Parts: sequence; structure tokens; C-alpha cells
Amino acid sequence: MNWDKDAIFKALSDSTRRLILDELSDRNELTLYELTARLIMKYDLSISRQAIAKHLSALEEAGLVTSERKGKYRVLMFNNEPLKDLLKGWVE
Repeated sequence: MNWDKDAIFKALSDSTRRLILDELSDRNELTLYELTARLIMKYDLSISRQAIAKHLSALEEAGLVTSERKGKYRVLMFNNEPLKDLLKGWVE
């Protein structure tokens, strides 16, 4: 798939978004509540779920995060394919 490189770089330019990706790569699936709790406890961030949801929107737009409904929860997952595609030409 051809990913929007500008959207990927824009998404990665924010340190909070990079922390979100770190957490999602450590754990396969997280709900918004679990992600918020981990960011607050582990990194001592004072951030609301609404602010994290806005960051997630940018990450989803770049293709770096996907989500699916599981019961009454929306589960978030890290998608590393856009990064592999982005670096493919430079690393190989």
C-alpha cells in the first residue's frame, strides 16, 4: 500500500504520539482507557482521554494505528507497515 509520507512524519513529530506508539507496540491491544492510564502512570503525563483521542486520530490518519470494536470497547493496535514502507527505500 502507498502511505502518505507527510502524514506519517507529521504524526511522528509529536512526542506524545510517539509515547502512544511505544505503548501500543509494547502491548498488542489497548482500549483508550487503558492507554490513558498507562500514559499517566508510566510517563506522569497530565492528559485527558479527549486529548489522547485527538492524537489517535492523527495516528490513524497516517495509518500507524488501527482500531476495531470488541464488544462495547474500541481496541487500538499499532500498525508498523507504514514505517516499514517509509524506510524501505532508505534502509535497503
